[in-house]
Amino acid sequence: MEAVTRARKRFRQYPVIFAKCSKEASVYASCVLKQDNLKKNDCLAEFHGFKNCLRKTAVDLKTKI
Repeated sequence: MEAVTRARKRFRQYPVIFAKCSKEASVYASCVLKQDNLKKNDCLAEFHGFKNCLRKTAVDLKTKI
């Protein structure tokens, strides 16, 4: 049951992680919404910015995604 406890603790951190990356999430969402016919890799740079922010924030909070 220790694994379940650790997973729950990790999941409680998700709102904090997403809140700290709200700027990057907004940039990525704007790019996606701007596209009329979204294709693979259209917003790749914005996605990588958002993903890197999530990873960095998780490391700073000493958790994982």
